[in-house]
Amino acid sequence: MSTLIQDYASFIGASPSSFHAAAEIARRLEAAGYVRQDEQAAWAGQRRGYLVRGGAVLAWHVGEVGADSGFRIVGSHTDSPSFKVKPTPSSQAYGFGQVNVEVYGGGLLNSWLNRDLGLAGVVTDLDGSVHLVRTPAIMTIPQLAPHLDRSVNDNLTLSRQGDLKPIWAVGEADLLPYVCGLAGVDPERAAAFDLFAYDVQKPAVFGGVSGQDFFASGRQDNLSSVFTSLTAFLAPETEAAVAAGPDVAIFVAFDHEEVGSSTYSGAAGPLLETALRRIAASLDLDAVGDERFARMIANSTCVSADAGHSISPNKAGMHDPDHHPVLGGGPLLKVNANQRYATEAEGTALWLRSAAAAGAATQQFVSNNDVPCGSTIGPLTATRLGVLTVDVGVPLLSMHSIREISSPADIQAMTSILRGYYAGA
Repeated sequence: MSTLIQDYASFIGASPSSFHAAAEIARRLEAAGYVRQDEQAAWAGQRRGYLVRGGAVLAWHVGEVGADSGFRIVGSHTDSPSFKVKPTPSSQAYGFGQVNVEVYGGGLLNSWLNRDLGLAGVVTDLDGSVHLVRTPAIMTIPQLAPHLDRSVNDNLTLSRQGDLKPIWAVGEADLLPYVCGLAGVDPERAAAFDLFAYDVQKPAVFGGVSGQDFFASGRQDNLSSVFTSLTAFLAPETEAAVAAGPDVAIFVAFDHEEVGSSTYSGAAGPLLETALRRIAASLDLDAVGDERFARMIANSTCVSADAGHSISPNKAGMHDPDHHPVLGGGPLLKVNANQRYATEAEGTALWLRSAAAAGAATQQFVSNNDVPCGSTIGPLTATRLGVLTVDVGVPLLSMHSIREISSPADIQAMTSILRGYYAGA
């Protein structure tokens, strides 16, 4: 494994929930010399700073700016489909302790059966303090054997309430005191929690003559984009280019994309716009107030980075016959006529310049007309800010399953292209 892919595996391992991903991003930013900004405090005007809001992180690097400066933004998201623990977490049935969960996002639900699952997220105490917590493997969702359901291999139907309820103990067992103990919180003072299931299996690289064709792991949608954009943002080449100006580099990883983004830490909210306004207000430019911000927005661009689909060789008919990107062929430029992706011709040119600067290949993805298209933070960001936006991402197989498959070559290429974009391509 290359150093970059080893680091990618480490990043995923440290990020079983959006909250853990935010903490790991913050740790890496701090190590690189970025200073945390308290949103409730006066804006300190740090040239290299960041803020954390729940499971979201936004970082900026201000260099030599001037009247024609804008923002160069790469946006991604930290959340993935999962199961979220309900407010009353425990129940018992037929001699088993179970965990009460509901489906978070649009997961490939059958892939979660018969897996070793842990819980990760936060516990909040009555004082409002937030405590990260992560369990080892403590639960599983057992599947009915084919002896008891002879149709299971021909027609698998799963009830979200009845079939997808994990077991975590034999006999009666209360989950909350166990989780609070790991979080260092007195159960009597626990106010609430946001806990999500995750697969404890570690990432793996395998396949091909080299043994490195495939990278398998959970949460690659969308930690693949979070990791590559953060790595590009912190790269020495990016730091040098941004320091020389003229644009302000922005890294932002939102939360809650998988459930619509309409939250205080999601892309549909004001997080990005508010931060950009505060950064603009802190700059010593000729224009003042709203005019300064409007001029910077007019000079700004955004790369919306979110994983896309590789063609599946066993289901090729579900893809457009003339657009079938493959693993290892380079990151995807994602296009949709109905603007489910924000890509248009001008944004395409921006992406191609960035790829050329990196010497990296790229591929185009467009949906089969008979298959509905998903969406990203791209259209939301373009609408909220009025910024030229292009949608891209690494191709995956088994997207939204508990264990998605990417190509190490695409992770490396995505990092290089985003580095080229930040550097001013």
